Amino acid sequence: MLKYISKRVIYAFVMLFVLSIVVYLIFGLVPIDPAQLSCGTHCNPVVVEANRHRLGLDIPLWHQWWNFIMGLFQGRTYGEGAAIIHCPAPAFGYSFPNNACVSEVMAGAFPFTFTLAVGAFILWMAVGISFGILAARKKGTYIDRLSTAFVLIGSSLPIFILGLLIYITAFLLHMIDPIVQGTWVSPLTDPIGFFKNFIFAWITLALAYAAIYTRLTRSNVIETSSEDYIRTARAKGVSERDVLYRHNLRTALAPLITNAGLDFGGLLGGAIITERVFQLPGLGYMSIKAVLRDYDLPLIMGTTLLAAAFFIFFNLIVDIAYAYLDPRVRIN
Repeated sequence: MLKYISKRVIYAFVMLFVLSIVVYLIFGLVPIDPAQLSCGTHCNPVVVEANRHRLGLDIPLWHQWWNFIMGLFQGRTYGEGAAIIHCPAPAFGYSFPNNACVSEVMAGAFPFTFTLAVGAFILWMAVGISFGILAARKKGTYIDRLSTAFVLIGSSLPIFILGLLIYITAFLLHMIDPIVQGTWVSPLTDPIGFFKNFIFAWITLALAYAAIYTRLTRSNVIETSSEDYIRTARAKGVSERDVLYRHNLRTALAPLITNAGLDFGGLLGGAIITERVFQLPGLGYMSIKAVLRDYDLPLIMGTTLLAAAFFIFFNLIVDIAYAYLDPRVRIN
């Protein structure tokens, strides 16, 4: 097991290394000059060249990439003299539209995205797996047909439509205040305000994902129920409860780990549509703003790398968890 984990960790770091090169090359070759964008209203060639030097863009691209990588571990300093700017590690760059280091901007947005992702994940896993197991055990009954309708509606309805319907309904019922919606409230000091701020966004994402997990859980439980070892357990007189929880679910739910880990990692990268609908200034909302309004290339690159890093990290967690549940993966 240790050898398997070591190999997966090495692969993850290699992927991150290659990813940093690819992303930096893509943004480095974009025909947009960050020095020009950060020039302001009173712009002239002298100011542009000074900005280029301050941002470290007047050196070869490979040298810029190396400085970027070192900045992630050591921090980075931009400019000289009185105009010096220091960004502590991990330094993803400096955002002129926000007048702050990219890491500071992302740190302010991350609590919203993290809270949204965790709350939605707990809801959709609880609803999807529970409903899927119930539908599998009650196959052919009205509960099974109800789960089919839920899966059909949840899978077909776009998230932005579902989010708008929930938002408008909550607004008409005076359950959402647009003025305070999107402001950070600590769950320790004001738990009610905290849940009011996130609950409808959680429901939006949970309904969309729970439909998928209901279908996957139902089909996996039904398929596993026909395996020989399940029939053997029943023949030995093992109770249906033990057959389900000790034998069936461990095999049936193993494939869901892959989906769950990757979906959660993707949400941590930024649930763009849901954050936009519910005015949550998370990573997704911040990325869209940086692309459409600010043209903030350092911020766009930072959020892109962070989202990809989350995806690779949770892929690693999925591989390890899957190997724990299914020893055949380790042998292969």
